Amino acid sequence: MVFPLRAHIQPNSPPTRRSGKKRLAKILTSRLFIIGVLILIQLFLLLFILVRLGTMKYWISVAFTVISFLMVLCILPREDNPSYKISWIILVMAVPLVGGIFYLMFGRKANSRRMAQQMESYTQSLLHIDHGDPLQDKVQSEQTLNLLRRNHPALARQADYIYNASGFELYQNTQAEYFPIGEAFYQRLLQELRGAKRFILLEYFIIQPGKMWDSILKILENRRKHGVQIRILYDDVGCVATLPSLYGDYLRKKGFQVGVFNPFHPRLSAATNYRDHRKICVIDGNVGFTGGINLADEYINARERFGHWKDSAVMLRGEAVQSLTEMFLELWQFTCREQLSLSDFLPTVRYDCSGFVQPYGDSPLDSLYVAENVYLQILNNARSYVYITTPYLILDNEMVTALCLAAQSGIDVRIITPHIPDKWYVHMVTRSHYPQLLRAGVRIFEYTPGFIHAKMFVSDDNTAVVGTTNVDFRSFYLHFECGAAFYLSPVVAQVKEDFLRTQTICEEITLEHERAVKAPVRLLRSLLRAFAPLM
Repeated sequence: MVFPLRAHIQPNSPPTRRSGKKRLAKILTSRLFIIGVLILIQLFLLLFILVRLGTMKYWISVAFTVISFLMVLCILPREDNPSYKISWIILVMAVPLVGGIFYLMFGRKANSRRMAQQMESYTQSLLHIDHGDPLQDKVQSEQTLNLLRRNHPALARQADYIYNASGFELYQNTQAEYFPIGEAFYQRLLQELRGAKRFILLEYFIIQPGKMWDSILKILENRRKHGVQIRILYDDVGCVATLPSLYGDYLRKKGFQVGVFNPFHPRLSAATNYRDHRKICVIDGNVGFTGGINLADEYINARERFGHWKDSAVMLRGEAVQSLTEMFLELWQFTCREQLSLSDFLPTVRYDCSGFVQPYGDSPLDSLYVAENVYLQILNNARSYVYITTPYLILDNEMVTALCLAAQSGIDVRIITPHIPDKWYVHMVTRSHYPQLLRAGVRIFEYTPGFIHAKMFVSDDNTAVVGTTNVDFRSFYLHFECGAAFYLSPVVAQVKEDFLRTQTICEEITLEHERAVKAPVRLLRSLLRAFAPLM
């Protein structure tokens, strides 16, 4: 696979004064800008009221301080991540007047309990309506796990964890194809969509009109005319800057069923944090796609935003597609309040293949943190190497410890991050972790052609994970995520090869690079890192 560089992308025409005015007008009238302004107004009014209350009477100020102190005592024993708790404690103590109020509004998961109960209800109904014999399914899953246990106990422990924690099964009878670049994924996706006979399920964090989405939409319209059921689920925050507010109605008029996950409203609410970051496409129950690629032009380098965009995805054929289908239907039922039967969406073909595959999902509505624990297990089980790609490196203490321990134990740990960031402040936090990791022996590379968005782990020539989960707090604790774990599969070698090839066009970061960073920059990094779990 040849990596197209930035020079291959046709530049846009030079901006004119008129086009600049149009862009400004578009920004000022956009949904994101309007909602942002309304939220800022609410935030300002809240701060104004609290400050005024504190200055009117001394005892009111004292009362707020006492409340904030008590809030710290409430935060300490909670079962949240220590880094998350520390960030809130710093905020509460630094701004005692408002810190406690903000924690009550945004810091607790109590607001998610109703969502969690509803989600669990829909999940249970999905799995038990007209879905064959649950006992037989369990027996088959145990047989597959036992086969892996006999051949590779260490890998089986990870598969067991995913199964026991999230319920997602381990499969054989599934072919897999790996795509090291968005352009390859795009062409195969179009090909498979054209062959749809029964249904198409699309679940994406970002959808944006352009070359990629317009060509997909044209195929969907054609398939709909041939009787194919089409369900489209997208995240409202992910699409707030890319789609108009009534885009769902536009798609419904074309005959599609559409769900908008957790609509973004102009109000201060902790529920806004919970986003559907998954990327899933299921065709006829037999073909499934997942990975880091959204349905927007930068992901296939049809539009340049941050240099060359490097991403990855996988396609599954066979029994394992069922897990991707379950993930989609779970959020679809929650979003659209439509009762569905999994039996109507099951795979109808089997494929002989080598290795094992285990698609899995993660939810922010529980305390299991499946996605992070999968990464931690790979690091802890490694015997030779662990190679990682991630667009963001915002680490909690558990992940820092695991990375450093692996490297200090002689494991070849390498991480590729972007050189050109999409968010400068997140990139500052990413780089703030470099010195500690480098001192422990972790090798760090930055993708110099542009922005790497791929989320991958590969280890010891026997394990690989390709999915949607970034190595950061939002993915681990606030987003619905998904991925596919491969054991003893040809995909493992393909992911490793892709990593090593990508590494050749990266710049390796050394301690000398970090020592050259100026003091004000280091200070800003430290400040941003203190509040990284809240970003």
